[in-house]
Amino acid sequence: MKYVNVVIDHNSRHTDTYYTYGTEMNLSRGNLVQIPFNRGNKLKNGYVFEIDVTPDCNLSKIKNVVSVDADISLTDEMTETCIWMRQRYGIKYLDAVRCFIPSGKIAKAGKEKEPYKDVAGEMQRIEALTTEQERVLRQINDAVEEGRQENFLLHGVTGSGKTEVYMQAIARVLTKGRSAIMLVPEIALTKQVMERFISRFGKENIAILHSKLTKRERFDEWMRIRRGQARIIIGARMAVFAPAQNIGMIIMDEEHEATYKSDQTPKYETVDIAFKRLMYYDGVLLLGSATPSVVSYQRAKEGIYHLLEMKNRYNAAALPTVELIDMRQELMSGNRTVFSERLYTLMQENLDEGRQVILFLNRRGYSTFVSCRECGEVMQCPECGISLTYHKAENAGVCHYCGKRFAIPDECPKCGSRYIRYFGAGTEKVEEFTRNMFPDRTVERLDLDTAKNAREISRIIGSFSRGKTDILIGTQLVAKGLDFKNVGLVGVVAADVSLHIPDYRATERTFQLVTQVAGRAGRGDLEGRVIVQSYTPDNFALTMAASHDYQGFFDMEIQVREFMNYPPFTDLILVEFTSGREAEALAAAEACREHLTALRLQADKENIFSPKLSYHFKGKDSFRYYILIKCPKGLRNKYIYYIRRFGDKLVADRIECAMTIDVNPYSTF
Repeated sequence: MKYVNVVIDHNSRHTDTYYTYGTEMNLSRGNLVQIPFNRGNKLKNGYVFEIDVTPDCNLSKIKNVVSVDADISLTDEMTETCIWMRQRYGIKYLDAVRCFIPSGKIAKAGKEKEPYKDVAGEMQRIEALTTEQERVLRQINDAVEEGRQENFLLHGVTGSGKTEVYMQAIARVLTKGRSAIMLVPEIALTKQVMERFISRFGKENIAILHSKLTKRERFDEWMRIRRGQARIIIGARMAVFAPAQNIGMIIMDEEHEATYKSDQTPKYETVDIAFKRLMYYDGVLLLGSATPSVVSYQRAKEGIYHLLEMKNRYNAAALPTVELIDMRQELMSGNRTVFSERLYTLMQENLDEGRQVILFLNRRGYSTFVSCRECGEVMQCPECGISLTYHKAENAGVCHYCGKRFAIPDECPKCGSRYIRYFGAGTEKVEEFTRNMFPDRTVERLDLDTAKNAREISRIIGSFSRGKTDILIGTQLVAKGLDFKNVGLVGVVAADVSLHIPDYRATERTFQLVTQVAGRAGRGDLEGRVIVQSYTPDNFALTMAASHDYQGFFDMEIQVREFMNYPPFTDLILVEFTSGREAEALAAAEACREHLTALRLQADKENIFSPKLSYHFKGKDSFRYYILIKCPKGLRNKYIYYIRRFGDKLVADRIECAMTIDVNPYSTF
């Protein structure tokens, strides 16, 4: 009889440990097995994490493995990564396993679903690589040829030909008999990337993984990868968990994007997972961006990443000219519309010349909030505690956290006044205004309200790409990596939207968004123009974006980060406590802070902040408190260890309070 340690597929912290089972079968790490569990011996799934175990209990009490699934399993590398994720993020084994294993079962022969089956390749003629592309590729290919684990940060301006570098690097990986994962920050980008890859590598070699696929499609793509039928995987964040073996390269395009950080359990950083998986295979990590994150660029300066740069557009095409428009002056001159005179004039000129226009506003809906003019009461979601956004098409106030819709009252619920008014502008309002100003033009909107599924996203982007749409209005979906040849003008309607959010990354995100959306202009033969409207046009994030000066922006921003002791000089660790009783959640948060303070892991205990109520929490009939820790570099793993120990004590003491850990969070601010 042999013995193995198994992780049970049971969603409870009380069972988040190894269980020993006996077997006569030759099992391997990662095998999916069926085992009897608990007193009723109900059959449950489990995953073998350790083999050839010597039991430390009475052998007569050990139950036996019933069967093994021959089709679905983790590899040894996936199992190692699951163990590492549990230690690094303080999650359950099962949380990590579910990242790798899809739900569903094997399709009958001939019944498999193929996503994007009608997608054809988009042939792009590349006459020759630029000198910069050749230099960059030479360094990447050297690491591939030598089988050396290397981490590259490719800082290339918009339109410099990063995608061609990616494809040629992947081609070299394939010649070594290895697989590659190509990650994009938004599902909307997968179709365009896939079209370019199909023309180069053939559809049969490519698999797609993202959350907008149906369960059947996702499972079938997973099986193609697991069987080695597809060696190139394209997808959003979840594709980093693709069941590929012998991974030679993982590419993260637009590596700076917040979408690479999971804000749901398990809360992981995609770059961390990619780095961990590639260490096992001695593969190459390639991060690409025109606006690298401050953290990544600092890592490059410290030698953690190897910095590669491409400072010129392909074929020496000029970067777009960026103009900053002071909207305070527009108001003083009597213009109270969403378009400055300059933006309207250039829109008219470009449209008359047959060129297309993109309007960017990182705020969806019609009006940003609904308020009573009499008493100032703002309509809020009763569960989430944040202001509702007015959506005119639905005539409702919508909560952008929980998605619930509420009727707009005729009278103020607080003072009874009938002076209910709508304030601010979102993409829906800009769309309505644009249609009125340009009634003979075709206008489309791309945001989370219109892009409800992959098919609709493809339709909107395809229509604009083929020139059927004259003006495309959108949120950050239009700023990320889309390649349109006929865009002559980009208008940033309100740059202040992201500049004044309560987040230490506000200036960085503003610089990135403005630079990225500006990069959509002038990608063809003619020079593009960009109009950035702002009430604070002298902010350094905007002035540096206007002059395409990433280095100047970084030099100023890194000084602020160091002075304020923010990442990359620290890690911010958020520990959340959720309970049906507010007092219990608060007590657990306070006890955790006292527990960590008593350990004296750092000299300044004031960097472990007092518990705060999470006003953005959307749970029904429950409360969430959190503590925030400014963790010095080098102490992150220790803090995670002791926080997990505290969480284990909550479970052992049967305290009905859930605890989650989030390192360098995006969603709290």
